[in-house]
Amino acid sequence: MSTASSEAKSRPSISPELCLTDADLPYEEEILRNPFTLKLWWRYLIARSTAPFAARSVLYERALRALPGSYKLWHAYLLERLESVRSLPVTHPNYSSLNNTFERALVTMHKMPRIWTMYLESLTHQRLLTRTRHTFDRALRALPVTQHDRIWGPYLAFVSQQGVPVETSLRVYRRYLKFDPTHIEDFIEFLINSKLWQEAAEHLASVLNDDGFYSIKSKTKHQLWLELCDLLTCHANEVSGMNVDAIIRCGIRKFNVEVGCLWTSLADYYIRRGLYEKARDVFEEGLITVVTVRDFSVIFDCYTMFEESATNAKMETMGDSDDEEDGQEEDGSVDVRLGLSLSVEKLGKRILAGFWLNDDNDLDLRLARLDHLMNRRPELVNSVLLRQNPHNVEQWHKRVKLFEGNPTRQILTFTEAVRTVDPMKAVGKPHTLWVAFAQLYENHNDVANARVIFEKAVQVDYKTVDHLASVWCEWAEMELRHKNFKGTLELMRRAMAEPSVEVKRRVAVDGHEPVQMKLHRSLRVWTFYVDLEESLGTLQSTRAVYERILDLKIATPQIIINYALLLEENKYFEDAFKVYERGAKIFKYPHVKDIWVTYLSKFVKRYGKTKLEQARELFKHAIKMTPAEDVKPMYLQYAKLEEDYGLAMRALEVYEQATKAVPENEKMNIYEIYIARAAEIFGVPSTREIYKQAIESGLPDKDAKSLSMKYAEVEKSLGEIDRARLIYAHASHFADPRFASDFWNKWLEFEVQHGNEGTFREMLRRKRSILAGSSQPRIILPEYLMQKDQKPNLEEETVDTLKSHSGALERIKRPRLQ
Repeated sequence: MSTASSEAKSRPSISPELCLTDADLPYEEEILRNPFTLKLWWRYLIARSTAPFAARSVLYERALRALPGSYKLWHAYLLERLESVRSLPVTHPNYSSLNNTFERALVTMHKMPRIWTMYLESLTHQRLLTRTRHTFDRALRALPVTQHDRIWGPYLAFVSQQGVPVETSLRVYRRYLKFDPTHIEDFIEFLINSKLWQEAAEHLASVLNDDGFYSIKSKTKHQLWLELCDLLTCHANEVSGMNVDAIIRCGIRKFNVEVGCLWTSLADYYIRRGLYEKARDVFEEGLITVVTVRDFSVIFDCYTMFEESATNAKMETMGDSDDEEDGQEEDGSVDVRLGLSLSVEKLGKRILAGFWLNDDNDLDLRLARLDHLMNRRPELVNSVLLRQNPHNVEQWHKRVKLFEGNPTRQILTFTEAVRTVDPMKAVGKPHTLWVAFAQLYENHNDVANARVIFEKAVQVDYKTVDHLASVWCEWAEMELRHKNFKGTLELMRRAMAEPSVEVKRRVAVDGHEPVQMKLHRSLRVWTFYVDLEESLGTLQSTRAVYERILDLKIATPQIIINYALLLEENKYFEDAFKVYERGAKIFKYPHVKDIWVTYLSKFVKRYGKTKLEQARELFKHAIKMTPAEDVKPMYLQYAKLEEDYGLAMRALEVYEQATKAVPENEKMNIYEIYIARAAEIFGVPSTREIYKQAIESGLPDKDAKSLSMKYAEVEKSLGEIDRARLIYAHASHFADPRFASDFWNKWLEFEVQHGNEGTFREMLRRKRSILAGSSQPRIILPEYLMQKDQKPNLEEETVDTLKSHSGALERIKRPRLQ
């Protein structure tokens, strides 16, 4: 009895939650019958889902003992174990049990990447560096290569944590690049973050040398170049074994975007190395090679900042000699590319330490160097623009102005300009460079050299003949300014000489016709030449020039008129009229208009009635050649000729012809002139037919009404009352009572003075009839659209008319005194 009680005391006590209940008995019986069925175990686990983890872990252990190769059971078991330790510190003993469970699982689950990643994440969380690294390596050895990408991500994240030795991280990254070389950028980023500048620069350089490299971060080669330049320049003293100068210059040659940043990076590299004179050389080289103003501004600003910092540092150093020892520091740097710099004092002291000759009185030299740099800026900017397009004529002129007051530099600039600019590619007028070049010599009283420049300028193959013509004219004007009149005429004769047949044949064989072959047809030069001949030459030589212009068929109407006026001034009237006739045959309207007007007026003034028939023929011919819109002045001039020197009847015939030839908008004016001249010449009765013709010619209603009123006044003045009344009656068809009140008032006044009750009532009847007809739907005439009055009511108009005319009717009924 005592033995049994002692054995009971030695047994461990079982927790109540681990004991089986009646609900577990069915599942236990099934498992006893079929212990290797996953479905039964899984159903049992689901049934015990509310049980404590300790009870479920016992169940999981029993199930895995029976089914050690079940991924489903292991995965669920490990997840629950991970969840159970989530709130515990990593030093808790449960983590050790968790790790043992993972190890037991990997005995059969070593090909399952998900189990590995769960284990590795747990170890990473526990900060077990060595064990974690070994486990990552075991996972990579156990899994096939196709699943390594699932391990490398957590592995790289692990080695990138703080506390992991850099050497360990490097070895892991190098192994990873053998697996996937495309992630070299991540490795470079890690090296930069780890301040391993040397290796980062080497890998970045190798990436740039690889033509087949493709950035997974969508970086361009230019961006990678800038990163390399930043690395090499900002850490010039840490990176060795690389030709930084060659690398950056290769980038400058390879890329044309933001070249200024690369030049400033190279200069920054030499500044950090203490090679200040070399840095200045780099700045100067950059300023004279960049082709954009933006790049120039970047380099110039950095260069200016460098010089200002050096000068200010020198000034402070001279004022504070106690800090000379501290000024020997060699670790300072000036980042001119980014616009950042160390203190002025450090830079100045580094410069003093870097020179082999420390002259305490070189401040003037530094100031002079800075001042010279600032003064050169306009010239350097102009050089940049000329590098963009060396054929920009305007920029060459601006460059010459920069050296105003320095004739030597201006001559050198002009020489370079005329050698560089290709007339066929020039932007602007290239001949102006030659002209300005010659004028420079002329302004300094060196006419001989100016002639040499002009002589070379006229031999240049310009793009257009006008450029060459301008050069010849400028040359001639220079000769005139120096009163070389004979030489000027000889010069223009030489310019206008037509090339020989042999020269033309040789040019035709070459296939390219220079502008010199076309100069003899340049109107600009001929115009200048003929003005010279008129001023300096003889009449015969001037006529020869004019005749040559006409033979070449390059004359203008103004040249024709000038030639004719020259002949008239010298009393060669017949020859002048022949010139007018030649001009009239050469040109068409509207260019010939001035020639005809001048010719006819001169001819009539010269001969009057002595050559009347010839004048008539000229007028007829001119009218025939003139379009309708411009023929009115010709007819009036023709009619004036007949009135002054011919027959009056012929003058009226001309006016009648004009009424049929001019446009509709000018007919009224012609008829008024026609009627006025007929009345003056043959008397008022002769205008009756003209009035009748004009009214029936189809004039607009407004003009027909106006002429009818004037016609009625004429008949009234002649005592033809009945004829005047008939005219009013006929014109009433053109006068709507709503708008033409002036006409009806005039007729009313006429009836009051000369009518009777019957004629007055007839007028009213006609007015009402026209008003009634106009009230019907009809098309409104254009002149009615300009009226602001609204359409009145017909009945109201009739009543108002009767009321307003009742007094007039009473006056008509009174007997007139005889």
